[in-house]
Amino acid sequence: MSVEVKDLKYIYNPDMPGETVALDGVSFDIKEPSLVSIIGHTGSGKSTLLQHLNGLIKPTSGDVYIDGECITGEKKNLTEIRRKTGLVFQYPEYQLFEETVAADVAFGPKNLGIDEEDIERRVRRALKFVGLDYDEIAEMSPFELSGGMRRRVAIAGVLAMEPSVLMMDEPTAGLDPQAHREILSMIKTLQQDMNMIILLVSHNMGDVAELSDRVIVMSDGKIVMDGTPREIFGRRRELRDMGLSVPPAAVMAEEISSKLEGFESDALSIEELAEDIKKFRMTI
Repeated sequence: MSVEVKDLKYIYNPDMPGETVALDGVSFDIKEPSLVSIIGHTGSGKSTLLQHLNGLIKPTSGDVYIDGECITGEKKNLTEIRRKTGLVFQYPEYQLFEETVAADVAFGPKNLGIDEEDIERRVRRALKFVGLDYDEIAEMSPFELSGGMRRRVAIAGVLAMEPSVLMMDEPTAGLDPQAHREILSMIKTLQQDMNMIILLVSHNMGDVAELSDRVIVMSDGKIVMDGTPREIFGRRRELRDMGLSVPPAAVMAEEISSKLEGFESDALSIEELAEDIKKFRMTI
């Protein structure tokens, strides 16, 4: 599986007074299963980019290839594109509408004309991946569930399409701390157990540092950084100049370094920071 974006450009309201360049020559590729986070200030082009990868927006110029197939050409079959690329919008639970959990998760596969036996297999598998028990909740109304569980049901509906590329736009936004942790755990499970590319848009830098294999930074419709979480968050001053934060553990490490002579840490998690503090104490 692969994702390749070549010189993608998109202009909102072209030749109008409100013309805005949302994407300006964006190029990158992902050649293997991995979790790639896309970060940037509001209006940097992150969500617009995801919508191009799902065929929701046609570029002004440039191309997108999924598994080597160009999806931005003329007369492309959008149904086939969306078999391969699943997009989880922000607050996806607002799009639940069926009477039961099972019916909601089955909606996408049913529209593809898949037979009933395979639909049930997909629904069971998708609910298992998001940490929900089919036998317990299949016949429940989605609106009887907690907010975090409703979000997982909505994500299961995308997974039931069995995409090779899963895109998630702010998947933990608006959740309480417990539901937030549950969604993070679910994403980790998807990373480990499903052979897919995951593209994650998030403003939560702690989540990005914890989950990502690679981080792409966007600013004003362009890619300005691309590397591992440690490489990206090591450029803290540049990120802050763009109005971006860094993981909480990195902030704490800076505070400790400013008050404790000789202490240095590039920790991205509390666990890493605790280990660095332990090692420092052993040297004094």
